[in-house]
Amino acid sequence: MVEVPESHPRYESLKTRESLVEGVEKGITSKAGLIAHGRGEMFDYLLGERTVETAEKAERKALAEMLEADDPVISINGNVAALVPAGIVSLADKVDAKLEVNLFHRTKERIERIEEELKKNGAKEVYGKKADAEIPGLDHDRALCDEDGIFSADTVFVPLEDGDRTEALKDMGKKVITVDLNPLSRTAKSADITIVDNIIRAVPNMIEFEPFYGEFDNKDNMSLTLKGMSERLISLSEKVE
Repeated sequence: MVEVPESHPRYESLKTRESLVEGVEKGITSKAGLIAHGRGEMFDYLLGERTVETAEKAERKALAEMLEADDPVISINGNVAALVPAGIVSLADKVDAKLEVNLFHRTKERIERIEEELKKNGAKEVYGKKADAEIPGLDHDRALCDEDGIFSADTVFVPLEDGDRTEALKDMGKKVITVDLNPLSRTAKSADITIVDNIIRAVPNMIEFEPFYGEFDNKDNMSLTLKGMSERLISLSEKVE
């Protein structure tokens, strides 16, 4: 892993990239995950690489939903395991949620390595290896899940998710929460609660924040997020010389 000096103006961004590269080398992150991160990073620029007010509200509401759920599950992919392994374990402890590994590029080795990484960071139990159930309507490996994990959950937190599984989980009657820097993605538009934030900020925020139990309209919150991004882009364009 390349050492990034803290004095570098892009320190946080470069450190995150190096964590993902290390994740690939460990067999945790897929190479496609690097591309997905790069796409999200572009949207982060439009947020000003900070947690905006709408993201904070969604994070607080997501906490409330998971705390009120009967059987919440946090779905883990390679990028999540590489970027916030300790944080996601702490969040699961805070909301009493199960952790389940679910991968598009699924191999037995990757499942085991992600499980090992989570346990190294404090997880007591990690679901996903049994794969004794399937999410209806999906034709790829992300349909595979544990019957006593995602399959039976009432609320699923799917950070850095793909849209077809979000829609399939919704069709099963589950509440779906996502973290997605792209507010235009199918995932973002399909979820019940969409957190438009970088996962390296969102997870620590949710560990620290208090839950919000008031009224929350995801579509309105998303509209305000897009409006904020648009206004920031216009502002930046006016400063170009």
